[in-house]
Amino acid sequence: MNPDRWTLKTQQAFTDAQDLAQKRGHQELAEEHLLCALLSQEGGIVPDILKKARVDPQSARDEVERVLSKKPHVTGGKLHASPDLEKTLIKAEDRMKAMKDEFVSVEHVLLGLMDNGEAAAKILARLGLTPDKALAALTQVRGSQRVTSQEPESSYQALEKYGRDLTSAARRGKLDPVIGRDAEIRRVIQVLARRTKNNPVLIGAPGVGKTAIVEGLAQRIVAGDVP
Repeated sequence: MNPDRWTLKTQQAFTDAQDLAQKRGHQELAEEHLLCALLSQEGGIVPDILKKARVDPQSARDEVERVLSKKPHVTGGKLHASPDLEKTLIKAEDRMKAMKDEFVSVEHVLLGLMDNGEAAAKILARLGLTPDKALAALTQVRGSQRVTSQEPESSYQALEKYGRDLTSAARRGKLDPVIGRDAEIRRVIQVLARRTKNNPVLIGAPGVGKTAIVEGLAQRIVAGDVP
């Protein structure tokens, strides 16, 4: 495999896995080291994939740590990749090609670990994560985005990162009642209901009530008071 065709997060995960193996005194860089690095990666999407698949990332980390603690400690010697890890990286590249992506991202590595069916896959299977569940969760995380750069994660889950789910807040009773904005809310609904040019834009100075209009719309959606 060519590391130049890995995303920055994949490169970081591999480096973190090497550091972990060396700190533990392990002479062989194994799948478990890489899985642990993926699960612990700051800003990585593997924990998000597990959460979407209803698997607790911390439980997965604990299980990997338990397996790693049983590996023999060796002093000296050069760190080398295990045959299973090399197969995993090949399968990750296969996943990248099948998904028509241009770089090997951390999700390809996760799927490669599972496709290989060895130690890491068995750990994840014990926690209830299958390749099909991982793929379904990945679809929720990255949608229809393709990996065309070495930093694709910045475009994933943009709404969750930069927006607020107001319908969820309305459903939980977290929004105040909106009074005196019926005309504006109806106009927004009319625009949204168009077949084309259906993106309403609310423009105004701070404090004039733009957010209140959107909150009122969210409350109507939850109440079923929309077309």
